[in-house]
Amino acid sequence: MSLITVGSVAFDAIETPFGKTDKIIGGAGTYIALSSSYFTNDQKIISVVGDDFPNETLADLKSRGVDIEGIQIKQGEKTFFWSGKYHNDMNSRDTLVTELNVLENFDPIVPDSYQGSDFLMLGNLAPAVQKSVIERLQNRPKLIAMDTMNFWMDIAWDDLMETLKLVDVLIINDEEARQMSKEYSLVRAAKVIMAMGPKYLIIKKGEHGALLFEGEKIFYAPALPLEEVFDPTGAGDTFAGGFIGYLARTGDISFDNMKSAVIAGSAMASFCVEKFGTERLMNLSQDEIYNRIMEFVNLVNFDMEQVM
Repeated sequence: MSLITVGSVAFDAIETPFGKTDKIIGGAGTYIALSSSYFTNDQKIISVVGDDFPNETLADLKSRGVDIEGIQIKQGEKTFFWSGKYHNDMNSRDTLVTELNVLENFDPIVPDSYQGSDFLMLGNLAPAVQKSVIERLQNRPKLIAMDTMNFWMDIAWDDLMETLKLVDVLIINDEEARQMSKEYSLVRAAKVIMAMGPKYLIIKKGEHGALLFEGEKIFYAPALPLEEVFDPTGAGDTFAGGFIGYLARTGDISFDNMKSAVIAGSAMASFCVEKFGTERLMNLSQDEIYNRIMEFVNLVNFDMEQVM
């Protein structure tokens, strides 16, 4: 089934305990589209870049089955740029530079050829921008998923609440869930957040896995223990791409199938952190992905003949 991704296509510069990079390709939309491309080749992207963005990267996306008609190229303007430095624990980071550039006044355009798509993944952008994409679709997709962050909770709460009412799945991390709900317990936080609109909620816990909620139902997916994590940038977006890509591949939006989608997303995120930026996502094989998913399955699969 067809999928639309909305998100930034950007430049990053990253420093971790394992090294540092100059400007490399990044952006939520890029990670989501690359990750989901391994599950569906009927996908489209809505974004904006400046004329400094390399044509070969756009060609790479296109070669992976991503329709790039929805990427605006602004002549005489620069692409969004973010630079950050990770601490030794790899869980915390300092933002060094944020240059909004073309994102500052981004007005997403939905090409006519994108109408009628089955799934919509709203990457982390201003809630008003996310909402505008939903409103510009002539028919509501089968499923709308959305990512957001603390920044929008701080400066655009009302817009965020309006957009939340229109989506089916919200994907956030544990810190964001606690801020949004004002509850420390993630189970209580989930109930508060789902009352705001989304039927399903995914709370990412980084190296501690992810939780999926629907009503009173909860599913927990562990994170795969890795020997080394080179760069966590984009891991959450890669998770979202694997999750929505799996759903688009199967066309099944039941809670049980979302469990499998969470595992698929977790597997893709585990690849992302193994190299800087998008490097690892550019050359995966289907066998690698299958084997990594099975590692997750085997991590929690066991027989228990006697309980007491």
